[in-house]
Amino acid sequence: MKGDPPPTDRAAATGQYEHGDGRVEPDPAAPALPANGFTNDDLRPVPVARRTWTTYNFLALWVGMAHNIPSWTLASGLVALGMDWKQAVLTIALANLVVLIPMLLTGHAGTKYGIPFPVFARASFGLRGANLPALLRAAVACAWFGIQTWIGGEGIFLLAGKLLGESWRTAAELGGHPWTQWLSFLLFWLIEMAVIARGMETLRRFENWAAPFVIVGALALLAWITVKAGGFGPLLDQPSRLGWGGDFWKVFFPALMGMIGFWSTLSLNIPDFTRFGGSQRAQIRGQALGLPTTMTLFALLSVLVTSGSQAVYGEPVWDPIALAAKMESPVGILFALLTVLVATLSVNIAANVVSPAYDLANLLPRLITFRTGALITGVIGIALFPWKLISDPHVYIFTWLGLVGGLLGAVAGVLIADYWALRRTRLLPAELYRPHGAYWYTAGWNWRAVAALATGGVLAVGGSYGGPFPVDGLLPALKPLADYGWAVGFATSFALYLVLSRGTGRRRR
Repeated sequence: MKGDPPPTDRAAATGQYEHGDGRVEPDPAAPALPANGFTNDDLRPVPVARRTWTTYNFLALWVGMAHNIPSWTLASGLVALGMDWKQAVLTIALANLVVLIPMLLTGHAGTKYGIPFPVFARASFGLRGANLPALLRAAVACAWFGIQTWIGGEGIFLLAGKLLGESWRTAAELGGHPWTQWLSFLLFWLIEMAVIARGMETLRRFENWAAPFVIVGALALLAWITVKAGGFGPLLDQPSRLGWGGDFWKVFFPALMGMIGFWSTLSLNIPDFTRFGGSQRAQIRGQALGLPTTMTLFALLSVLVTSGSQAVYGEPVWDPIALAAKMESPVGILFALLTVLVATLSVNIAANVVSPAYDLANLLPRLITFRTGALITGVIGIALFPWKLISDPHVYIFTWLGLVGGLLGAVAGVLIADYWALRRTRLLPAELYRPHGAYWYTAGWNWRAVAALATGGVLAVGGSYGGPFPVDGLLPALKPLADYGWAVGFATSFALYLVLSRGTGRRRR
């Protein structure tokens, strides 16, 4: 490529073209990647010429993903559990600093080799075995997609009701909800599918303008409630019901794991985005500036707005959709509706459609393209009854997020141990697509990775309790570990994978 230095001798010898900035692509002079059951156009490495995402693109991606309704209500869930606003914001800030670390470590492979998450997972799990973590990640993404789509549809339903009148909100019920709410749900789903069908470049452009728009919308909501309240209400003065003693720490650690679990999904499939990175510096700076700062400031913003709502309405209104529905101005309501739609579209398409689309394509590359995988994700997301997952803050934070975090933490432990500790970031990209090659292991499966994942996963979530689980835990002996699920899963699988892989000679590959 014009302007790039020639490949290094080592890169040329291995059939790889290694650019001066460390990014690697298959040597143009080498044989093309084989057309087989492990390859399609969506899974092949992105050529360096198309790796153009800048620091701003990654920053905008995170601003767009973090500014959404579930992120807004994270602080409310923690306050409902007894924290004051300072404790809630601190917990969220710390969690996002922690999850940023695996985010950057796994993202490195995407930028260096231009490969998506399921292909990256082949290095540690094997060409066939990679379907295990990929489908686990896809299942979680489908559930999140359903949750976000329900929230987006709810936004249309409530805010449109303010414009269309009482008959819209009190329409005949179907399945426990007005049929107009189901119609809103379907409408929002169709909008999402229309955007994602246009591909990743459309997503990049959408995130670029969605990010500042959502920030403006959130600040406008803050200004509106501040004017109505004549200042902020008493919520900021409410003491913690937990204090800073033993009662607080009993809630803090499982809540911290839940907050980590909120983005543990992206800590796995972030290569799906960083594969388009213009440099490692761009993805590192963009993510470091975008994730922890945005999530912390958004949590603080939600507390301030909710505080103002308590002064105006006599009780805190944590749901921004419900708060916006209290507006009287049609223009204000339309602006709020557009903000909700853009915010929810931004996070749902980027965080919950891109990954399962690639993951499902990895399962059957000859039959499933990126777009087909996105449509399958949309259907599964509806079938999981997402409205039930967020009905109870305890179940949402401790059970759902904690369970997800524990399992995906175990996957992250294997990926990072393999890529950083064993391989020292050196992969052979062409071999990731070749049966019976360097990453074939036994019939396409690396039993060491599977064993480490299974052990870490069981220790992380085996003691799950509360909500749909027994009070004493699924496995009572493991209940004490359940509150530290993500950390337990990550540390166990990381350490066990290294032990099992010792002496296999894979460090040289």
